[in-house]
Amino acid sequence: MSGPVYDGGIRGAQDDAGLFGRTRDTDNHDAGIRSLAHGAAPVNPVTSVPGTAVPTAPSAPLTPEDLASSTETGTGLLRGAPPHVGNRPPSYPPHPLGRPSVRDADESAAFSPAVLLDGALIGRLTVRAASVRGDSHNWEGSCRQDAMTVTRIGPPDAEMLLLAVADGVGSAVYSHVGAYQFSRLAAVFLDREAENIHAAVCARDENELRVLATKAVAGAAAELRSGWARTAQHKPRPYADQDYATTLHVLLIPTDPRIRDRVLCSVGDGGLFVLREGRWEHGDPDDGEGLLDTRTEALPHAYRSVKTTLLRTVPGEVLLLGTDGITNPLTQKDPEFARRLAEAWVGPEVPSLSDFLWQTQTRAKSYDDDRTVICVWEEQA
Repeated sequence: MSGPVYDGGIRGAQDDAGLFGRTRDTDNHDAGIRSLAHGAAPVNPVTSVPGTAVPTAPSAPLTPEDLASSTETGTGLLRGAPPHVGNRPPSYPPHPLGRPSVRDADESAAFSPAVLLDGALIGRLTVRAASVRGDSHNWEGSCRQDAMTVTRIGPPDAEMLLLAVADGVGSAVYSHVGAYQFSRLAAVFLDREAENIHAAVCARDENELRVLATKAVAGAAAELRSGWARTAQHKPRPYADQDYATTLHVLLIPTDPRIRDRVLCSVGDGGLFVLREGRWEHGDPDDGEGLLDTRTEALPHAYRSVKTTLLRTVPGEVLLLGTDGITNPLTQKDPEFARRLAEAWVGPEVPSLSDFLWQTQTRAKSYDDDRTVICVWEEQA
């Protein structure tokens, strides 16, 4: 796919010094957004000081150094276009364009937002989550096919934080429906097995975890397939499994800080990374490439069982659960993308929701798929 080359629009938007700096709202926020919509530089907020002449506009264009300096001093300039790695920006423009219509007869696509943002603080665990429509889907005007879920399952004595990401297969006409519904219904069925899963985590019984996870996901698949088949009876298109194809990854973290094991349940590509000492490592130490090699597996039908992985983490390490829109550029030969996100998320300070979204949108040429990422920080005792 190809599109017009976007030249950045906002001067200095890719400047390293201002890449992950925090900003605050100003009275000129609306004016800045209007200027951005027309590809102009953001409005420069000016504070009136008695006895000082206030110019109505900057006397010269802002340089990258101006933007970096103003971000550091908190003058509230808008960030502008998301930054990119590499010498050239991606071909697609970095903002949403068209979108599906209600009259396209697919309400799920028409009402799916281009961006989802979520977060939570549960005990010592802090979560930041974002799902962003990819540049190629923005250009085509199609909907975001990724989905995510952040919730808790189980009773108080066996409670777990559940994080899920799903990536609808691009060629499947209703994959956005499959991703959305699987990421939620899988949580419901896993909740029914929560006590048994918690016990298996404590016992480090990976075989039992695989059985329980496969049972839960199969239950969710059976219920969804039945519902989709009933819906198809009222439409000209017959039901087919492959129309709803999606990957799914679920991370379960016991909320009891004494339990150090986590369990990853996976079907398809994408997966888990751990940020340790400033470096990204695959969440499956025994099969580091396996999370990226199962490309032919997808729900509801094209899989044999749910792959389960037990891993042990310590406070200070950051867990990243993501679709291949984020895991693929993390593993590219050019390490700049991985380095930037590592520097942004290594902690100990957890980014705000808006900062996390901005960092998630860091762009890399040729990586234009939907991007869903959930990160977990754990506070030191």
